Order: sequence, then structure tokens, then C-alpha cells
Amino acid sequence: MSETQSNPFYFRQLLSGQDYASGDMMATQMVNFSYLLGDRDTGECVIVDPAYAVQQLVDIAENDGMRITGVMASHYHADHVGGSMMGHTIEGITTLLKNYDVPIHVNKHEVPWVLKTTGVSEDSLVAHDSGDVVKVGNLSIECLHTPGHTPGSQCFLTNGCLVSGDTLFLDGCGRTDLPGSNVADMYDSLTRLASLPDSTIVLPGHRYSDPPAARMSDVRDLNYVFKPKTKEAWMTMFGHD
Repeated sequence: MSETQSNPFYFRQLLSGQDYASGDMMATQMVNFSYLLGDRDTGECVIVDPAYAVQQLVDIAENDGMRITGVMASHYHADHVGGSMMGHTIEGITTLLKNYDVPIHVNKHEVPWVLKTTGVSEDSLVAHDSGDVVKVGNLSIECLHTPGHTPGSQCFLTNGCLVSGDTLFLDGCGRTDLPGSNVADMYDSLTRLASLPDSTIVLPGHRYSDPPAARMSDVRDLNYVFKPKTKEAWMTMFGHD
């Protein structure tokens, strides 16, 4: 899935186990999306959540005439940035940094979790507040802090698109029963995302539904996580004993 050459917004949505890391059982099972976002005019782009086969992701960008200038990390889980998961070691940002000296953009609350999961140096990380803007050529990418799935989960807003990581899927939301999760924070984050314009294209971190993307208006109408209209109702429906 990509934009036409006439548009300076460079965009690729890439499915693990299919578009990259083909034949990798874990990548195929987890159905992660990685994204390439950039500016065709300057040839700069970032990778959102590189994992499994990072060189293949770089190669896809380079074959499109783009060069990697950074990584946008939605959160610390190994299927998004690499590390150990379910007895498997997943390739990620540590491998990328061996060959490409680029900044890894994370939310400031996620820094200790990323360090522990990946083992990268803190010098490689750029810690962001919510609302910070990362420039990629002439493209602006706004970082939105959306805790709930993890303390420093973040989504990326650019060019009318929301790259929503594991905060919001087209059907459902990220788990809130994992280390660092918080079910009340998830409600607040989802409420914030629901306020985005109807036309915003939601691009999730996993392909848990048939379409790979949807308008925010449709996600709000169809996703069951938006059915509770108060935090009390949300906690009754989604709170953990």
C-alpha cells in the first residue's frame, strides 16, 4: 500500500510475514504492521516499529529511492522494536543501529522499558513529550502520548493519518493486562483519539481485522471499545479483577 509518485508524502504500510520477514513463523503469526513515512522531495523517511527483518525494511525504502533517517517507536514490546518474546528473540532496533546511526524516537515514559527490552544505549534514544513534532524532510509527524497498553505508548499523526500502534486497532484496542498497562489510562487515550477528525485514516500496529486501515468515523462507530460512554462504564466493561 503506497501513495502515488505525484504526492510528496512517502508512505508504505508493510505486513510482517508477507511484505517482509516472509517465512518467519513469529512474524506471520503476529501480523505486525511496520510503516515507512517520509518526504519524496528530500528522500528522507523513518521506519515505524521495525522488527523481524529490519534490513528488508531498509531495502524496501532504498529501492523506492528513500534513505532512513530515524525510527519512530510506538512502544517497547519486542514485536515492535525487537527483543525477547515468548521464548523467541526478535530482531529490531539493535540490529538496525549496527549499520545505521539514526535516532530512535520514543515517548519519555517508555525510555526505561525500551532500554531493558532491547539493550540499546540511552544515547540512541530521543525522548519525547506528547505534542512533540519530528520533522522528516518537510513532513511533520506529531507524537501523541497514549498510555494504557504501556506507560509510554505513542501514536503518530501525520498528513491526515494516525499510526496508532497497539493503542487502537480497527476492532479492539491494546491489551491492558501486561506489565506497565493501565486500563484507566487506556480509556483516556482512546477518548483523546476519538476526538480526531472523522476523515483521519487509522493505521494500526497489527492486522487484526480484514481491512488494513479505516476512517476514524468508521472506527468510532464500529469498534466496541467506544461503546462505553463514561470511564465508570469502561471500567465495568474492561477493568481487571
